[in-house]
Parts: sequence; structure tokens; C-alpha cells
Amino acid sequence: MIHILRIVIIAFIIYLIYRMIKFILDPKRKLEAAHEQKKYFFYDVPDNIRKNFLITYNGVMFEGEKYLGTTERSFEVVSIFVWPHNPDLLKGLSYEDFKFIENEIQLRYPDSEIDWKSPIKELMAKNQS
Repeated sequence: MIHILRIVIIAFIIYLIYRMIKFILDPKRKLEAAHEQKKYFFYDVPDNIRKNFLITYNGVMFEGEKYLGTTERSFEVVSIFVWPHNPDLLKGLSYEDFKFIENEIQLRYPDSEIDWKSPIKELMAKNQS
């Protein structure tokens, strides 16, 4: 009986260590920590087209919706629609900040065209001309 109890206790300790490691390495937790610290973090599941990606940059959370299409070689993400979760937090962000975000998206999805939701869309159009 004592041997069984020891095995159960050891198994429980191993399970707790496993859960702690899984919690520490969780990308969602890293995203939330970067958002609170107003740092950059890109959270995406590239294998799942239906799952939107999240970007935090300078305390603003952006969400991007991916759309699948055809390229010359294969089916790829060809269109991405990006918007901020809270447009009120955009104060202080510049054109260069949004170009940085676009470049980071282009690194992951090189065949894609990025469309922004208003008011970012107007800022980008004004500065590109």
C-alpha cells in the first residue's frame, strides 16, 4: 500500500512539473506579457488558416484575418485584413510603426496583400502618395 502511495505522489509531482513547464512556454501567456510590457510579439498558428493571428506592439493589440488564395505555384495566404482591438490606443503610433508591422507580416506571409481597417487605412494611403 505504501509503494502505491509513493508512486501516486511521484506521478502527481511529475504532472505538476509538466503543467508548470507547459504554462511557462505557452505563447498566449507570452503575448499577454508582451502586451502588458508594451513590447512587440507576434502570435500565430501558421498551419491553421482559419485561426487569426495577434500582434501586440507598443501596448496596442492588432488582429489579422488570413484569406487563402492561389499563387503561381500553390495555394497560399494572399490577403490579410488587420485591425486594432482598441483604436483609442493608437495615439502616438506613426506611419513607420505600421510599416514595421506590415514588414513583420510580410516576412511570414510573403505572397499576401495587407489591408488595414480605418483609420489606419487612411494614414497608410496618405503617406504612400
